[in-house]
Amino acid sequence: MNGSNWFVLQQLNQWLAQGIQPWLATVIETYGSSPRPEGSMMIYHPDKGIIGSLSGGCIEQELIEQLAHYPSEKKSDKSLIKSTSPQVIRYGESPEQQARLALPCGGHIDILLEKITNKDQQHFQALETALTARLWISRHIDLTHNSINIVHELCEHDIQRQPNKIIHALKPHDKLLLVGAGEVARCLAEICKNLEFDVTLCDFRDEFLQGWQVEGVQVIKAMPDDLISEAFHDKHCAIVALAHDPRVDDMAMMEALKTEAFYVGAMGSFVTSTKRRERLIELDLDPEQIAKLHAPIGLDIHSRTPYEIAVSIAAHLISARAAK
Repeated sequence: MNGSNWFVLQQLNQWLAQGIQPWLATVIETYGSSPRPEGSMMIYHPDKGIIGSLSGGCIEQELIEQLAHYPSEKKSDKSLIKSTSPQVIRYGESPEQQARLALPCGGHIDILLEKITNKDQQHFQALETALTARLWISRHIDLTHNSINIVHELCEHDIQRQPNKIIHALKPHDKLLLVGAGEVARCLAEICKNLEFDVTLCDFRDEFLQGWQVEGVQVIKAMPDDLISEAFHDKHCAIVALAHDPRVDDMAMMEALKTEAFYVGAMGSFVTSTKRRERLIELDLDPEQIAKLHAPIGLDIHSRTPYEIAVSIAAHLISARAAK
């Protein structure tokens, strides 16, 4: 989760606990192509550097240079930073700035900049607590009254802009259940934990679980169908069967294909996948449910090694998540 807003908030709270008061920058609007989506966050302090990102690096550098000289340049016409109150800064407004910052022709990026102080500590702790509890939450930033509030709500868009008000929706990571401990599962877990997935590994076979460990990934000894029905059944879940053993994978697919999970897949060749579908029909799944199954799993990149296979699956998961 190193590149996520959740990680940024965790670091921000650590800094505040140490008495460090950083700047917080949030992408609130992009026009033209942008390497970071709306809602992306970054924190900066001269003694700590930056956590998170706003672009490919050009805007970060421009912003840091101005923050490094604040407040000595706050009265300068060249400075975009006018005060410590929340403010919106636009990058890419002029052709000169577009060229210097390597922005696409006609493109711009709007950044909400806030100076975070100790009085904001409770606000950001509440955000981190909500995300840890897998709750949807949003920040309401009032630019007129210089106030920030928290609302528990589901928002369709990451950023909503109103006159003198910005709403930034924050949501927990999608959950990814890997069924079947093994080398492909290990490689996929390492990749997906840094793709803003909350990763869990499930297996009931002691001989496979022994020694299987990936930092930041929960390992549960359980029957996959029971675990899926309990905790991996909504549209914010992905379920991937990697055991290559029908006793494990079919059990998971029987339950997973009945859920609202946005991605359900099983590893195996075309021949193996055809036989799996035939077995699932015999197990009373209907054609509509079986049609949700991704098998063979992953994108066709001619992968062979466990890590290459994991890369192909991760790419497929990213595509499916973006389309949901």
